[in-house]
Parts: sequence; C-alpha cells; structure tokens
Amino acid sequence: MRRRVVVTGLGCVTPVGNDVATTWEALCSGKSGGGPITRFDASQHKVQFACELKGFDAAVYMDRKEAKRSDLYTQFGLAASVQAMQDAGLASGGVDPNRLGVILGSGIGGITTFEAQHDVLRDAGPNRISAFFVPMFIGDIAAGVVSMRFGAKGPNFATQSACATSAHALGTAFRQIQYGDADVIIAGGSEAAVTAMAVGGFANMQALSGRNDSPGTASRPFDVSRDGFVLGEGAGILVLEELEHARRRGARIYGELAGYGAAGDAYHLTGQPENHEGLQRSMRRALEDAGLQPGDVQYVNAHGTSTPMNDPNEIRAIRAVFGDAANGLNVSSTKSATGHMLGAAGAVEAIACLLAIRDGIVPPTINLHTQDPECDLNCTPLTAVRREIVAAVSNSSGFGGHNASLALRRLA
Repeated sequence: MRRRVVVTGLGCVTPVGNDVATTWEALCSGKSGGGPITRFDASQHKVQFACELKGFDAAVYMDRKEAKRSDLYTQFGLAASVQAMQDAGLASGGVDPNRLGVILGSGIGGITTFEAQHDVLRDAGPNRISAFFVPMFIGDIAAGVVSMRFGAKGPNFATQSACATSAHALGTAFRQIQYGDADVIIAGGSEAAVTAMAVGGFANMQALSGRNDSPGTASRPFDVSRDGFVLGEGAGILVLEELEHARRRGARIYGELAGYGAAGDAYHLTGQPENHEGLQRSMRRALEDAGLQPGDVQYVNAHGTSTPMNDPNEIRAIRAVFGDAANGLNVSSTKSATGHMLGAAGAVEAIACLLAIRDGIVPPTINLHTQDPECDLNCTPLTAVRREIVAAVSNSSGFGGHNASLALRRLA
C-alpha cells in the first residue's frame, strides 16, 4: 500500500527574493527579477541581461572556507535546503538519519567553476587547475553537501533532465517515500548558469529574449510579442515527508504531493511535437496518480517559458488534458517574474502552487499585455487573482524531450 506524502518545509533563493516569504510576495505583487547582467562583463554579448539573485550572502549558510570551495549552484542549493529544514522544524534533528534522504539536481551544475578553471588552464597550464575543480563542478555535489550538513544517510543522489530536473527530483523523492525507502527527503534543484558561456550559448541558439533595453518586461509568456526566455538562477527545496511521520511530530503541513507523471517526447533535441503530446501524457499520469479528475483542479503553473514554440503548445496540451474543465482553470507562468531558473524552476514553481493553495491566490503572469490568440486560456494576466484552490498542477519540460507534472492538493 503506497504511503501518502506531504510537504512540511519550503526554502528558496530566487531572482525576486532570498527566502520564501519575499519571493511569494514578489510573485503575487508582480515584481520582475530582470536586470542587466552583473555576474560577468556582458558588453560583447547579444543578450546582456538576466534574472540574477540580488544580495545573496553565502556566509549566512556556510563558513568562508566552505563557500570558497563550493560553486554558486551548491551555495544556492544549501541555502534553500537550510531554509526548508528550518521551516520543517528538522534542522536540529527529529528524524532517523537512515530514513532521511536528499535528492537535489541541477540542469547544468558548476559551470561557473568550469569556466573559471578553464581560464586557469589556458593562462597558467594544467598544473594550476584547482584540486577542488571536480568536486565543485559535478552536478551531484550539492546533494552530497546537503546530506553532510544534515547527516542524511538515506537515498542521496541528483537528477538531471535540463529544465525538468527539480520536478523529476520531487517526483522521484515522492516515489521513494511512497514505497518506504525513506520517511523524509530534502528535494529540489539549484542552478547558477548566468555565465559567459551559458548566456552566449543560449543566445546563439535563439532561445533567449533579445530585449536588452527592457530586462524587466522581457519575459512575457503567452504574449503575442514574446521572443524567448530570460535566464534565471537560484534554488528551490521542499521537505517531503510521509504523512503519519509528519503527524506524529506535529508538523505544519503545506499540502500533499499527491501525483507525479513523467513522459518523454522522443522527438527533437530542443523542440516539441505539435500540441506537446509528451506533456499531455505527463499531466494525465499525474492526475491519475493523484486520483484527481480534470474538474478537481483550479490552477496550473505552466512551464510557460515565453518562447514562440512552447507557450501555444503547452496551452493546447492543457486544453487536450482538461477538456471542458480547461475553461475554468487559472493558468500562469511565474517565469514571467523569476526568469527561467532551468534545473531549479520546477521546485520553485511547486512552492508557488503550495502557497497558492494555502493563501487562495493565483500569482499572475506579468508582462502579459496582448495575449496570443493561440494561448486561449485564462493565463492570469498582470494581476494576482483570489480564488479557492484545492488542487494545482505544475508542469516542467526540458531539452531532450523530458516532461514532468506534479499534482499538489490541500490535505484532506
């Protein structure tokens, strides 16, 4: 018999806030995280803006020596994990270490470190490459660092599926707890890819918006004038816990992670099939897994990248899955505010769904002034909407044809 899984802790660092409360307030009030790139000199780049973190201080979460030996993506992941464990009341113990796991992924990993050490190789030769290069760069190391911080000796690994990474991390953690491999798992994703090579690469494949003169309005999902996504960074972490374990310790419960669906497109490296049939299957599987009918869901946090291809394809997929019930949905893309946080996006968006359920607020799609007729659902333009939300679905997709959908609901 599968066990029920609830969420008892949330943590995030995002381009619109360095904690959950600040991020949520910004999402609901329509604040944009976009601005000129400060991480490196972007003057020679086609795209010179991104959604960067502001005022993040790693020293709040780790000592100076540890921070120096950690890539930014690890720093972000640890920060969000500390927040989530404190929020769950588990930062100082309260769970058997052998039953505590960490599943924390990154779409790109330590690319900041990779670029810096490549410069060392070029300028000073191979003997000057840092002995810490490999453990700083590899995409699983944030999961390892978090496990060491909290003594987590249960399942411990990283997922990697591009922009679906943290949604897959949450779904995999969900299954591990359902089937008894752990009682509590720290799960999510982290990304720090605002670097010269990443920005240049995404720009050259024409994935990014080119609105250098208006960074704050460049991410405009579902708008007829959208021209690409805005690169974001940060981390989102959720503490998933078996329901009875949470109840026994009197934990505060945000909601239930009730269903998970994953499906592949098997179609194209970066494109999607028409009507995004793979995403349709992941949504259907999530709803079926949760025992939900389309009419039971009030909110869909869309993948909503602000690219010409994704947005109408995703809307058509939602309409295909929800049928007549699609007209009663609120759909929104919080990437309009945070930018596209790549491997961290799915977890941050799952947090938004849980807070939407808690507060009865649908965060808006900002910068949506002229909705594309092909995106013909209620995409919640510009202003947050108050409505009762019992259940929500969060969608994520990634290069390579990876799709993941999470069904979250109020605990009944």
